[in-house]
Amino acid sequence: MVTSSVAPDDPAASRGISRRTQSDIYRAGISGTKPAVPVASAALKSQARKALSAEAFAYIAGGAGAERTMAANRAAFGRWQVWPRPLRDVSERDLGVDFLGKRRPSPLILAPLGVMEMAHAEADLAVARAAASVGVPYTLSNQASFPMEQVADAAPHGSRLFQLYWSASDELNRSLVARAEASGCEAIVVTLDTHLLGWRTRDLDLAYLPFTRGRGIAQYTSDPVFQQLVRERASAPKADAAAVKVTPKAVAAALTIARKGAPLTGGGSLRDNLRSPLPRAAVETFLDVFSTPALTWGDLAKAREWTSLPIILKGIVHPDDAQSALDAGIDGIWISNHGGRQIDQSVPTLAVLPEIAERVAGRVPIIFDSGVRGGADAVIALALGATIVALGRPYAYGLGIAGETGVREVIRNVLAELDITLGLAGLTSVSQLDRDALRDSMGA
Repeated sequence: MVTSSVAPDDPAASRGISRRTQSDIYRAGISGTKPAVPVASAALKSQARKALSAEAFAYIAGGAGAERTMAANRAAFGRWQVWPRPLRDVSERDLGVDFLGKRRPSPLILAPLGVMEMAHAEADLAVARAAASVGVPYTLSNQASFPMEQVADAAPHGSRLFQLYWSASDELNRSLVARAEASGCEAIVVTLDTHLLGWRTRDLDLAYLPFTRGRGIAQYTSDPVFQQLVRERASAPKADAAAVKVTPKAVAAALTIARKGAPLTGGGSLRDNLRSPLPRAAVETFLDVFSTPALTWGDLAKAREWTSLPIILKGIVHPDDAQSALDAGIDGIWISNHGGRQIDQSVPTLAVLPEIAERVAGRVPIIFDSGVRGGADAVIALALGATIVALGRPYAYGLGIAGETGVREVIRNVLAELDITLGLAGLTSVSQLDRDALRDSMGA
C-alpha cells in the first residue's frame, strides 16, 4: 500500500492513497488552497501551455507528422471499459508490484524525458526528488539537463534506471553505461526507436531543436570519452562553415551554448567560454554521434560486456521484435512508440500489448507507455498484461507548472485514481488485474 507522511493522524490515511489524497485536497480547500496543478488531464495540458514557452510546449507536447499516432494511442484506450464490481470487501488495497527483483509500492514508473530544463530550471533534479518522495522509479534520460551523478546526489534514496541512446561511438556508450552503474542505476534502458529523428512538425515550424543550443546534452559534456571527442574535433582543421546570420536569437543561442559548455572549459567565465572553441564543438560532436541507424540485434550483445545491470529494450511494438528480445536474453521489454513522436500513423501500443504479453508469458517484465494520462489508463494497461506502466508528458506538464511539487502532485493523482479504479472494480491488489476486469467494447 502506498504510504504518506501527510496528515498521519487522519483516519483516511489508513484507507489508501485515493482516500488520503481526496482528504488532503478537500481539507486544504476549506482554507481556500487548491492543488498546485490541475487534476484533470486536459486542464493540466492547457495550463502547461500557458506556463511554458512556445518552443518548450511544442517539444514536449508535439508528435510526428499530423500527430495521428498520438491520437491513436489515446483512442486505443477507448476500446476498453472497466467492469464495476460492488459488494466486495475492498477496504484494504495493495498497489505493490515486483519489478527488477524488488517489491515496489506501486506499478508506476516515470518514462525518460529529455531536456526538462525547457520546463523548469531544476529539471531532472526536481523530477528525481519528486519520484523518490513517492517511491516511484525514475528513468533518467540520456538527454538530461544534469549529469547522472548530480541527479543521484539530489535523490540518493530514489530508484533510478538509465536510458541509453546508442550512439555512433561504442567507447562513449561503454562510458555512459559504466557511469550509470556506478551512480546507482538499477537497469539500462536501451531506446531503439530514435535511430532516425522523427518528423516533428511543431519543432520544424519553430525551427527549434534544443540540442543545437547545447541543451539536453549534460550527460555527454560531463563524460570523459565525449570530452576527448570534442577536443579532437576542436583541434582538427576546419572546413568553411556556413555563416550564421547574426540576430538576437543567434546571440542568445551562442550564450546558452557557452554556458552549457562550462564542463569542457573548466568552468571559466562566460567570456572565456564564448572565446573557447569547445562549447560549439560539443554541440557539433553531439549532433554527429547521437544515435545510429546502423544498430542491429547483434550489436546489443556488447551491452552485456559493458555492465552487469539488467538490460531493457524500449521501443518494442511488433510482437516478433518482442520474441527476438526474448531470444536475445533481454531482461525486460518496454512497449513504446515514443509517445507518437517518431512515426505518424504508427501502431498504437495498447493495441499490441495483449499479444506481446501472451508471447512473453511472464518471462520478463513488460513496461508500457504511450497514451497514459491517468490512473484508469494504468489499470487498463495492467489488466492487458503490463507489469508496470510508464508516465511521460503529464509529469513534464506538472514540472512546467509547479516544479517538483507539480511532478509530485501529478504522480499522486495518477496513483490515487488507479487506487480508486482498482477498488471500484472489486479488486484489492494489482496482481488481480486481468482481462476479466475489462469489457471489450469492440466485442473481440
